[in-house]
Amino acid sequence: MPRAFWRGAISFGLVHIPVGLYTVTRSAALDLDFLDRRDFSPVGYERINKRTGKPVEWSDIVRGYQYEKGRYVALSDEDFRRANVKGSKTIEISGFTPVDSIEPRFYETPYSLAPEKGGEKVYVLLREVLRRSGKAGIAQVVIRTRQHLAVVLADDRLLMLNTLRYADELHPPKDVELPAATGKGAGIAPRELAMAERLVNELSVRWKPSQYHDTYREDLMRRIEEKVRKGQTHSLPKAGREVEAAPAGGAKVIDLMSVLKRSLRQNGSAGSGRSPASSARRRRSGRA
Repeated sequence: MPRAFWRGAISFGLVHIPVGLYTVTRSAALDLDFLDRRDFSPVGYERINKRTGKPVEWSDIVRGYQYEKGRYVALSDEDFRRANVKGSKTIEISGFTPVDSIEPRFYETPYSLAPEKGGEKVYVLLREVLRRSGKAGIAQVVIRTRQHLAVVLADDRLLMLNTLRYADELHPPKDVELPAATGKGAGIAPRELAMAERLVNELSVRWKPSQYHDTYREDLMRRIEEKVRKGQTHSLPKAGREVEAAPAGGAKVIDLMSVLKRSLRQNGSAGSGRSPASSARRRRSGRA
């Protein structure tokens, strides 16, 4: 079972529900490296001391608040916790509102809430009340070092917490010319509106998230595999040597994606008899 990255409690009125908070999202972006186009060496990210110009280890980094120019107060994890112990350990529900009254633009990041030992019954009680009422709990919670506005929602057998943007974080676009506020004002005839509504009704489907996937990522992977198959790859040169084009048939190190690098490296072992492109396809499908 995954480990909760935050443990505390949901609180409303006198009700107290011990819960753990779990991430439910992951990035599907391709793992691409930045390279120097001159020799295809990886370009790294370094934490540099602005005074000395030397790299700084993570263990030597602290967070600080500049209270006046050039003068700082250093803050530790304990300082963040002790600033407001209740706020950092409690999802404080201040009220309940219909779920459909929250505009989509306010939603930010979803998390799942699971009951800690002893909180199962009250967890189910809150979940069922929210489900039956169609409402969500409006709450505030400190996650890491920031207080978030959030809602607690019922989702099948789960309670979900979804952080929200504060109203002052949303700004209407400036200097953008918008069309008329009504269809009539835009010159839309009633017949045109009726036909558009008919088209929407004919194209209406039941929402099934599993039917949708990242087709652009798949197309890009096919493009990568095509470049590998045609030998359009680049090897990392040895020190002091000029960069050379990889020979036809592929190379062990490519310039786009670390997962393909690992696949091609494994494919290059003696006696594998697998092409780089087929190895990449197997890696995508999860087969050996």
